[in-house]
Amino acid sequence: MTYFQKNFFNVTILCTLLLLQTLNMMFTINAQSLPPPATRLTGLFPRLDFNHDFVPIFGGPNVQIYSNGSFANITLNKKSGSGLASKNHYNYGFFSAAIKLPTGFTSGIVVAFYMSNSDMFPHNHDEIDFELLGHQNHKDWILQTNMYGNGSVSTGREEKFRLWFDPTTQFHEYSILWNKHHIVFLVDNIPIREVIHTQAISRAYPSKPMAVYATIWDASDWATHGGKYPVNYKYAPFVASIGQTEMSGCTHDPNDVSGKSCSNSSTTSSMLDPIDGLEFVKLSNQQIKGLQWARSRQMIYSYCNDKRRYKVKLPECSTI
Repeated sequence: MTYFQKNFFNVTILCTLLLLQTLNMMFTINAQSLPPPATRLTGLFPRLDFNHDFVPIFGGPNVQIYSNGSFANITLNKKSGSGLASKNHYNYGFFSAAIKLPTGFTSGIVVAFYMSNSDMFPHNHDEIDFELLGHQNHKDWILQTNMYGNGSVSTGREEKFRLWFDPTTQFHEYSILWNKHHIVFLVDNIPIREVIHTQAISRAYPSKPMAVYATIWDASDWATHGGKYPVNYKYAPFVASIGQTEMSGCTHDPNDVSGKSCSNSSTTSSMLDPIDGLEFVKLSNQQIKGLQWARSRQMIYSYCNDKRRYKVKLPECSTI
């Protein structure tokens, strides 16, 4: 073997080793950026129909239902935003929808999937919110979660997360589990936030029957960097697509003032309650790993760490 051949051979080996090392590093980084395997809760419950189980609440023609009621588009344009609400209110349950967000320049836009009872309790209402906040770059939508009870809206309990996927290219699942034990926010079945029902948070814990809403609207005054980037209607219309809705729990009976139809003491509740069981009382070990991953890698804001906003920590934050 000539001197040139030896050097060429050595360089080739060195380049191959460097390439393998680079590929290994890339694989490791990519693996670390992905969530751990998830315990699937979506798919356990029957799908709902937008024609029969929801009603448009604003936006008129900006709400379009298709695929025999399996999917709906909600649109924001210069005239109006739009939205839908479930016909039923629920005392607790599991609520989920797959959502594909508008692409392009979406600053100032909010797409929300949430629960509320402001129609029944306008001065003392509860909410559990997913709010997806638009951005200058379509890949950089921010997910904000919030919850409050008994009209405690002045005390925001927001947490914000970066998504680990582009939410504009395909549908992703946003789910809420709500019962007397805890509230869990899940994205593609990964728990990103758990609010445990403790004495410290009991006054602000949602406790009254709520309906489910899906809306798109102009929030130019606050949504993107505190209102720095308003909606630019040059890029309108902005369309969010929603499907694969699952809502299962205790449907509120307006004639049952006592709420006994949803009481755990009911002799039939164990058969009728679709979220009865240990898997809905606390997170599994696998779900805890997902929660830890999301909060350590994807969370960018928590009200509990906002010393500027709260000089004194809220009671529940002392245990977090």
